[in-house]
Amino acid sequence: MSIAERAPAAGLSQPVVKKSSWIAANWGLLLAFAALAAVLFLPTPAGLTGAGHRMLAILVFAVIVWMTEAIDYAVSAIVIAALMAFLLGFAPNPANPKALLGTSAALTLAFGGFANTALVLVASALFLAAAMTATGLDRRIALTILSRVGVETHLVVMGTILVGFVIAFLVPSTTARVACLVPITLGIIAAFGVNRRGAFAGMLMITTVQTASIWNVGIKTAAAQNMVAIGFIEKTLGRTITWIDWLIAAAPFGVLMSIALYFVMTRMMKPEVTEISGGRASIAKSLADLGPMKASEKKLLAISLALLCFWATEGVLHAFDTSTTTITAVALMFIPGIGIMTWKDAQPRIPWGTVILFGIGISLGTALLQTKAATWLADIAVAQFGLREATALFILAALSLFLIVIHLGFASATALASAMIPIVIAVLQSVATPGINIVGLTMVLQFVVSFGFILVVNAPQNMVAYGTETFAAKDFVRTGLVLTVVAYALVMLLGATYWHWLGYV
Repeated sequence: MSIAERAPAAGLSQPVVKKSSWIAANWGLLLAFAALAAVLFLPTPAGLTGAGHRMLAILVFAVIVWMTEAIDYAVSAIVIAALMAFLLGFAPNPANPKALLGTSAALTLAFGGFANTALVLVASALFLAAAMTATGLDRRIALTILSRVGVETHLVVMGTILVGFVIAFLVPSTTARVACLVPITLGIIAAFGVNRRGAFAGMLMITTVQTASIWNVGIKTAAAQNMVAIGFIEKTLGRTITWIDWLIAAAPFGVLMSIALYFVMTRMMKPEVTEISGGRASIAKSLADLGPMKASEKKLLAISLALLCFWATEGVLHAFDTSTTTITAVALMFIPGIGIMTWKDAQPRIPWGTVILFGIGISLGTALLQTKAATWLADIAVAQFGLREATALFILAALSLFLIVIHLGFASATALASAMIPIVIAVLQSVATPGINIVGLTMVLQFVVSFGFILVVNAPQNMVAYGTETFAAKDFVRTGLVLTVVAYALVMLLGATYWHWLGYV
């Protein structure tokens, strides 16, 4: 058969291949829409409003899209906003069931999260992280700390954990912190002269990224998902948690987990070398390459330290909230004369998708609460898990385990917090346990939301480190499983002692 005779057959089969490949590439999105339709076509359950029923359908859609990473997170946020506008717009108004809510009111609800002060803090934090990267101050701080530690491998691991701890105070973006530290870690690996796929390289890179996850818990401003929880607490419960209150509650967990991380990594991934040959010289050269401290770095360091002081004394020496002081610091960074960078410098360094996801995520959770969908789900959870008369410690144990398991399906703790914290608040409001501290327990359960220790795909920072090809996914999983068990045990131990003494559990 000639080529000309075979051409039509090939042409006929081509669209089938394209269609098949499109379905294979977008199965998560198709599944999400199928689940959305399935929930919508179900009869509205007793005790649930029509708007609440539609919000449950949107929640199912959001969870599937986020778990399968079917589309970009920023795109998923826009799609969720459009679904809220149309589905809620043609639903009965919860306040007046005889009238429709209307698409305008529904769209206002869909973008209501952008009026939340927590969004201001997240956006401001991203600008601070961009300034750190643009000036190179983060790299200078990291190298300075590492230059002070010894050249033995166990001391380098300690130094890496210490760097992650210090940078968490100054760079309020997990991905930005890890993106800064990864090249430094690679430089240390190169100084050892070892195989980039060897035990030492893997141990050090995993230590770098797990330290970032641990101090996402320890410091309120270290991660966007913390701001999600704060936003819901402020809007739903009318309370806030100051920066210092969060640190007092979470820092002991961070310190103990950092110690555990050191022993887990040095015991489970024993390095093939014990000491750097010329390590100090390599780090000193990297510092020398940075040159003397620039004026922009000095200004940023001064602003950052002043901001840290304002955060730490919130509610003690002054009444300025964290969001206000942070946006003020960002404003100072752009003022001519004082300024560190221009808008043109900052704009391409800001992950705007994170801002969009955060705003819509807050809106999604708020709508779940306002339409009573979260309350309806919470009543089911309380009944099924026997939480109505349970002790605060039992509630903490059950909900922590649930959040750890469900996090295995999420690639973003921000998305997980957006979907689950409103339900957690509703569950805590539904129990009849006397004297339960809803705000305190919500904060502690938010700590658990940041437990992205097990899978590489559980957090963006994990994937940044994995992209260096210095460790195998199985090594991340086996060490991460141990860290998660330790973290869960610490939650229960601190819940029964320290957090109970503080009155949170």
